[in-house]
Amino acid sequence: MTDKFDKYLEEEEHFLKDKKKSRKERKLKTSKDRSKYKKTDLQKQKKLSPAKKKEKNHLDKALVLSILGEESLVSFNKKEYKATLRGILKKEKTKNKNILAVGDIVNISFKNEKEASIESIDKRYSILSRLEEKTKKQSIIAVNIDQVLITTSVVKPNLKPFLIDRYLIACIKGKMKPVIIINKIDLLKQNKKEEEKYNNFLKTYEELGYLILSISCTKKIGLDTLLNVMKGKTSVFSGQSGTGKTTLINSVLHTKFKTGKLIKKTYKGAHVTTKSQLIELKTGGFCVDTPGIKGFGIWDLEIEDLKNHFFEFESFAKNCKFEDCKHIDEPSCKVKEAANKNKISFLRFEAYRCLIKEILEKKRNFFK
Repeated sequence: MTDKFDKYLEEEEHFLKDKKKSRKERKLKTSKDRSKYKKTDLQKQKKLSPAKKKEKNHLDKALVLSILGEESLVSFNKKEYKATLRGILKKEKTKNKNILAVGDIVNISFKNEKEASIESIDKRYSILSRLEEKTKKQSIIAVNIDQVLITTSVVKPNLKPFLIDRYLIACIKGKMKPVIIINKIDLLKQNKKEEEKYNNFLKTYEELGYLILSISCTKKIGLDTLLNVMKGKTSVFSGQSGTGKTTLINSVLHTKFKTGKLIKKTYKGAHVTTKSQLIELKTGGFCVDTPGIKGFGIWDLEIEDLKNHFFEFESFAKNCKFEDCKHIDEPSCKVKEAANKNKISFLRFEAYRCLIKEILEKKRNFFK
């Protein structure tokens, strides 16, 4: 009995060894087999692609026209749909106040004939944004923009060069071309002090190479020039409340968007435009009307941004006593000397000092 059992164990062990050997040989043979890389087999694999790929293929690209609270208005094949963000996008943790903005190209799936769901957002080539003071987050105004029409006025409200400088820096950071619009020039004759400020501003900023359009909607001055600048481009009107952004759009495009009157006591505009909206031009291109702002904090402002903007300081800065001179109150500062001798605009120098102090203050608070 024992002999038979021992013989059985020997046979079983031999069988298992053969089985393992056979399996190993089969595995080696399969690894060397190139038939699975044949064109016909690859085509079969393509047909049996995962559900995720199929799902991605059926999505359609749409353009965000405006943000309506939790919903957005998007355009697909010249038809408008109300769209909502997928829950997974809402949960996305970012430094931004808003995930979606006017001008975004989004991938949508349709719920029905009037509604859609935003599944994803395409990469943006430009962003106009500002710092939201309360939340300290980036508030995105508009995206995929070619140029920013920085809208200001000579009086009611008065010209604010410091505010324009902030916009110009935001344009450089956001990869957009700046165009400065000075509206209401028909009111200059009524205010000699503001006329002098306007002329100084023109001289300084035109010499620096900035495009400035002087316009009067009431006298119809400069409107054709503005339309030519807008043709074939996506432009965003942005600036202080009451400078006439919507009035400019109505005058140039012959639209009838609602406008408001200035508050007599402060000469500031009431916030009539409450949301940004993308408007198509008959001559080609788009423009965005945006709500007016009181102040413009620059998102993620760094010293390097100031060097790029105040480029006329460079030839003087390299001769400063200290290599890391911030051009505030340091001894033997050649930039400050140049400003005092009118070799560079004192207006620009003051704007720079205001911004550099803002950066240094932010850094001090960070290390507290």
